[in-house]
Amino acid sequence: MTNPYSRRRLLLALIAWAVANQEVLSQEQTNPPFTAESLRAGADYLKGRNGHAMLVYHRDKLVFEEYFNGWSVDQPHRLASGTKSFSGAMLAAAVEDGLLKLDEKVADTITEWKNDQRKSQITIRHLLSLTSGIFGGSTREFSPSYARAVIIAGAKFWPGQRFQYGPIPYQVFGELMRRKLTPRNESVEAYLKRRVLDSIGLKPSRWVKDEDSNIHLPNGAIMTAREWAKFGLLIEHQGNWQGQQIIPAKVLQECFVGTGANPRYGLTFWLKGGGRVPDDLVMAHGQGSQILYIIPSIKLVVVQFAETEQFDDSSFLQRLLVGG
Repeated sequence: MTNPYSRRRLLLALIAWAVANQEVLSQEQTNPPFTAESLRAGADYLKGRNGHAMLVYHRDKLVFEEYFNGWSVDQPHRLASGTKSFSGAMLAAAVEDGLLKLDEKVADTITEWKNDQRKSQITIRHLLSLTSGIFGGSTREFSPSYARAVIIAGAKFWPGQRFQYGPIPYQVFGELMRRKLTPRNESVEAYLKRRVLDSIGLKPSRWVKDEDSNIHLPNGAIMTAREWAKFGLLIEHQGNWQGQQIIPAKVLQECFVGTGANPRYGLTFWLKGGGRVPDDLVMAHGQGSQILYIIPSIKLVVVQFAETEQFDDSSFLQRLLVGG
């Protein structure tokens, strides 16, 4: 027989919990992490540095949108290396689908690496944290094809020893995924589209492709700011989209852990550096200051497009956020 006193205590505890959470929600809605003035300050900072677009989403709602210097809402923009973080989402999907494991050897799939002393030890985690020891390649030009990247990838360092930024490891990952997907008769582009992009209604304007018609994973996406924001919202919600878990949160969290070689870079995402910004800030970051900021703790997603190298993340965020 249920004790009426215990039931009453449980009911009171549930009421107290509900009230406390409602107070937190009300406080956040009353005092969001920005003001009209701080949003304006962030926009002016970006506009003055040849900014093209700035969008701010808070609690899934678009609270600010502005285009500068001749750009407009429907105008697609290259993401440059902001493209790289799509590989993180594809990685999480592939783990869930049983295609791969984070710490499996790349050479288990790219078997021509098995006889190389260093490359035979590279894991997928090494590859996408850019600590594989492979020379990254030039960031000023489009990367080689998947197949060519595998051939020219030289490992100067042991895996985990050195952070080396560049496109080649991502194209190697593309070749690894291509080989994993071949038995399913599915391309890398089709898999990314089916497992991630279509699930959130994200439609790139186009992809830059290599001579083998494979999408450039390091730097090939071109889309509008509103489309890129959808990806940011997916990441902010730990892989969940409107109640449906698209990619596993547990694997996604692995993408937000830095390495000894570079604590500021996880798996395909940049992490918080200096400045007075929330600790859980993660970024997709491309040349020319194409940046997707994601701060789950304050339920904030910011998209910006620009064409400038004279830009500082901390200075921008400290203007944008109250108390920053």
